[in-house]
Amino acid sequence: MKMQSKPLRQPNPADMQALEQLFQSGHFSQAEAKAQALLAASPKMLALYNLLGLSQQAQGKYREAVASFRKMLALEPRIAEIHFNLGVILAQLGDADEAIASYRKTVQMKPNFTVAHFNLAILLQAQGQLQEAAGHYRKAITIEPGFVEALANLGTVLQQGGQLEEAEQCYRKALALRADARGYFNLGTVLYDQGKHDAAISAFREAVQLDVHFADAWNSLGETLRDRGAMDDAIRCYEQALAVQPDHGRAKYNLGEYLCLANRLQEAIAYFENSDFADAKERALQCYYKTRQFELFKHKFDQFAANKRHTSVLLGTLSTHYATNFGVENTYNFCKNPMDYVLQLRIDELVAPDSHFLAQLLHDIEHLAIAERKQGRLYYGMQSAGNLLMRTEPSFQKLTAIIRHKVLAYRQHFADSQCELILNFPRDIEFASSWYLRMKQGGYLTSHIHEEGWISGCIYLKLPEKSRAHEGCFAYSSDGDDYPRLHDDFPSQIVDIQVGDLVLFPSSLFHRTVPFHADQERVCVAFDIKPALGLKI
Repeated sequence: MKMQSKPLRQPNPADMQALEQLFQSGHFSQAEAKAQALLAASPKMLALYNLLGLSQQAQGKYREAVASFRKMLALEPRIAEIHFNLGVILAQLGDADEAIASYRKTVQMKPNFTVAHFNLAILLQAQGQLQEAAGHYRKAITIEPGFVEALANLGTVLQQGGQLEEAEQCYRKALALRADARGYFNLGTVLYDQGKHDAAISAFREAVQLDVHFADAWNSLGETLRDRGAMDDAIRCYEQALAVQPDHGRAKYNLGEYLCLANRLQEAIAYFENSDFADAKERALQCYYKTRQFELFKHKFDQFAANKRHTSVLLGTLSTHYATNFGVENTYNFCKNPMDYVLQLRIDELVAPDSHFLAQLLHDIEHLAIAERKQGRLYYGMQSAGNLLMRTEPSFQKLTAIIRHKVLAYRQHFADSQCELILNFPRDIEFASSWYLRMKQGGYLTSHIHEEGWISGCIYLKLPEKSRAHEGCFAYSSDGDDYPRLHDDFPSQIVDIQVGDLVLFPSSLFHRTVPFHADQERVCVAFDIKPALGLKI
């Protein structure tokens, strides 16, 4: 005999009202239990699945909520709000890909769902899909022109993508709608990136006036004052950052860096050891080495190198110097023999007769409103602020494209190398920094490395006449920056440069400018590139 299935029925209106009251009054556990009981008799009622999922979500039972909303969508897949709710929960669970898929379905079904565009953009931005993220932020702003958070985030995306002027405009529009400390901080960062240091200082000051406990703003104000040469004021800002946030790693790093410049290396160690910012631990090792605490340095160095990939520029410098100093094998594989990785190339566009390109670059460097910054190692000269090769002028954009091509040629030249410098060579070239240097008579740079780079380079646009050999030229060595020497047997070389030359080299290599005596100007553009942020170090 065939059994008849129990007929499905709709819940009693009173039961539904009671369920909704439990949910609205915050009794989420009871609401969940009642929704499950009602679903036993009405397993296809969408409203019950919705209230069940919302009750589970409110209790932090995210996986159960996902299952409830998925059952609801299996019955009716065309409800944009449920796709949205599912996206929110999946994002809370850390499942970004699935959350993105849910938000995409939401905006496909309901194109004017403002918050769905915003949430989708946040996830895309986190995955580095900046162009698509910008599109969804713009859509959210089009739907809701006063959406301050979307304007601010769009500014951040544009800033990350190098569209600095557009980012600045977004931040200013957001501030016009709501003036807050975070907005002024964002504006300050993009002004700093453009080399507009005076305006950046004003923005950071506004931020700390609105929120005296804003440690990042105090620190950034200090960094900008430092670049303007106001070191005492910068130190006070770093100290204020630490007063409101004692564990602020970047402020500790900056104070450690100041103490290094003041040759107070032993004092700097504590700041670096207690900071988790950037290469702070490596900077502590440098202090141990420069204060001749060789045994302690070697012990800590070996511990560090054993637990991390050999991708630190500074440790590459230290290991090479230590190995040469003590006559032992260099065990750190960033670039064991950096002297062998210097490559001199020519840029034909700069050496053509009456090169319009060269003339335009020199004109722009001389006449554009490009801010300049103090550089402690530079004598009788000035360095530009901001990131020069991210500017929008055609001359700098053309130079950037040429450099990218030449950097790929550098990689190909050393393609057979097994050192980390080449094995992890930047595939997507990111200019960590770029600047011009203008030197007058007697100008020179003391020996240094570029800790924040990976591959560094310099293009020569204008050179003084030589009255003596090698004046104004590029000199490099495995020794420099007052590192302690147990002997003088450190190799060094000089590259005799001409206008239109490009010299590429590992950022871990000591290099300097040979002083010149002619009453003429020396102009070059220098830069650092580094691997994409995805490299796990």
